[in-house]
Amino acid sequence: MVVTRTRSPIRSNVGLKAVMAVSGIFLVGFLIAHMLGNLKVFAGATSFDSYAHWLRDIGKPILPGVWFLWFMRIGLVVAAVAHIWAATTLALRARAARPVKYAHRKKVRGSYAARTMRWGGVIILLFLIYHILDLTTGTLNPVGDPNRPYANVVAGFAPERWYVTLFYTLAVVALGFHLRHGVFSALRSLGQQTPNGERRARLVALVFAVVLSAGFLLVPFAVLTGLVA
Repeated sequence: MVVTRTRSPIRSNVGLKAVMAVSGIFLVGFLIAHMLGNLKVFAGATSFDSYAHWLRDIGKPILPGVWFLWFMRIGLVVAAVAHIWAATTLALRARAARPVKYAHRKKVRGSYAARTMRWGGVIILLFLIYHILDLTTGTLNPVGDPNRPYANVVAGFAPERWYVTLFYTLAVVALGFHLRHGVFSALRSLGQQTPNGERRARLVALVFAVVLSAGFLLVPFAVLTGLVA
């Protein structure tokens, strides 16, 4: 008697796409909120520091200390790991399902965003590690004072640390490609599969990625040029 194993629903292609969608929505929501919070640096040191301290106090007195932030950080790690796991599994299955490659196989046309998802993900991951050590733990920040968030940001992107801004820019551009590709794919999955629908989906994905990327890049370049000091 042959026993067949039933694949868990979450491990099916549909389940994996659902994991990607839910984790992606959570991550994009965080990115939007984080970008808007970063822009408060233009309101001055007092306003930005008050905002940063308010984040630490969310949940009080029900939650002690900075527990809410730690819940959020753990949630982000879980969402990121789930997103990467689902995407990698789907990609490996798609590759395994392809027919045998011929020596002179016609190239498949694909978007630049889709072709750069792999190296873009590596750049984003490396930057996230550095970003946490710089502006979260303060380990690599010239000021590194948790009570002076505004000063940490200004010191972190100071002109003499132009290489940090360059690294930040590369990571944000890579993130923009990820967002453009992800939003476009999501809109197509929601039914935008006609020629006109695909054009609308591409436009919406492009605008969203550009706006979010620009929002993140405003702060480091404002510090680099002295607009924020």
